[in-house]
Amino acid sequence: MHTHHGGRLADARVRFGGEACDWLDLSVGINPEAWAPPSPPEVDWRALPDPAALAELERAAAQYFGVPLHLCLAVPGSEAGLRALGQVLRLPGEHLPLCYGTHIEAFAATPERGGASVLVIGNPNNPDGALTSREAMLEALARQEAGGGWLVVDEAFVDCAREWSVADLVADNRRLIVTRSFGKFFGLAGVRLGFVLAPTVLLARLRQLFGEWPVCAAALSFGIAAYNDVRWIARTRAALPAAARDLDALLLEHGLQPSGACPLFRLVEAPDAHGLFTDLAGRHILTRPFANHPHLLRFGLPPNPQALARLGMALARG
Repeated sequence: MHTHHGGRLADARVRFGGEACDWLDLSVGINPEAWAPPSPPEVDWRALPDPAALAELERAAAQYFGVPLHLCLAVPGSEAGLRALGQVLRLPGEHLPLCYGTHIEAFAATPERGGASVLVIGNPNNPDGALTSREAMLEALARQEAGGGWLVVDEAFVDCAREWSVADLVADNRRLIVTRSFGKFFGLAGVRLGFVLAPTVLLARLRQLFGEWPVCAAALSFGIAAYNDVRWIARTRAALPAAARDLDALLLEHGLQPSGACPLFRLVEAPDAHGLFTDLAGRHILTRPFANHPHLLRFGLPPNPQALARLGMALARG
């Protein structure tokens, strides 16, 4: 049950016991130092989400992503955006050997040799944090366009270093789609906010699919404020790599070699990763195992030095 997505703390408690407050959840690649509004957000729960606020959110997000406004669409989470793209494009998918499960589910069929397909690349990739260069992306895009297909780049974790993004390459004359997530970098996964950056013809079909109110009023309020909080964004981009280096040092100290460029999580390879997952869960520390890769285990960032020390003590007990 823990091998498909991170989280599911309630399931972990059923199996391993403990109250929610007893657990250290390192199973998700979400910033543990979440953005917080400087003042309580103004959300009128009695009214439908305001179309003007949706336009303001997409304007703020497009400026933050570095894309023209007409190429930016707000959706209720980047995962929902990926699944909707699968319904709209209706093409078989190609994926990296190690990838986010939704990439496979959204574009499930196997492409015919030489036929059009959707190539999905996570950048940074989830769960290994690997980066694909801009040059390699352009080569992949050229191949997809030559065959009548699409390149979808899942940039759910790219906010940590904006130079990794290829969002600026999205244009009406390219078969390139980029999905973005609000919840990972800003640490507010429960807001369920994401974006699809794509040619206008495709966005028109997605807008019709999601309807008049694609995201809730709280997502509008939080998103507008967060994307305009340039000081918090800069401060967080500077702080996350240092926190990741501390996690790296701890894992290395206990014989685990961390990999990945994204500072929000680290992947390790261990002979008995499932046993390590179970041992840590018995100490109420939740990590992320993988059903088809029993030698891999992913660690999210501990939220503070005390949590990092707790993980170290659990690893030392073996």
